[in-house]
Amino acid sequence: VPLVESGGDSVQVGGSLRLSCAASGPIYKNTCMGWFRQSSGQGREGIATIDIHGTSTDADSVKGRFTISRDNAKNTLYLEMNSLKSEDTAMYYCAADLARIWGCSPSAGQYNDWGQGTQVTVSS
Repeated sequence: VPLVESGGDSVQVGGSLRLSCAASGPIYKNTCMGWFRQSSGQGREGIATIDIHGTSTDADSVKGRFTISRDNAKNTLYLEMNSLKSEDTAMYYCAADLARIWGCSPSAGQYNDWGQGTQVTVSS
């Protein structure tokens, strides 16, 4: 499995979590990476992307609360999640777009490799 997420948990509203995505293989150091989430009955939503230079984009739904980052030395992608809301409850996935190194797309359809997901549950 090339991408493995971890860090999902059950937290209260207003809490914080840090998700990690461990990548196996040097190719993932040179591609666009993204975090996506999918809640029950919904499509997969792109929430943050990061290119090989560290330039990131965030969806409006998480702007100012979530931060994507990558550590190429550790071949790991992160998602720092603060001020969590109940609507953040979802399965979270990391993914790699092997065709892009910058200008990362927020569209799940552009991503080739996916992790198995980690569950985040936010309750009041």
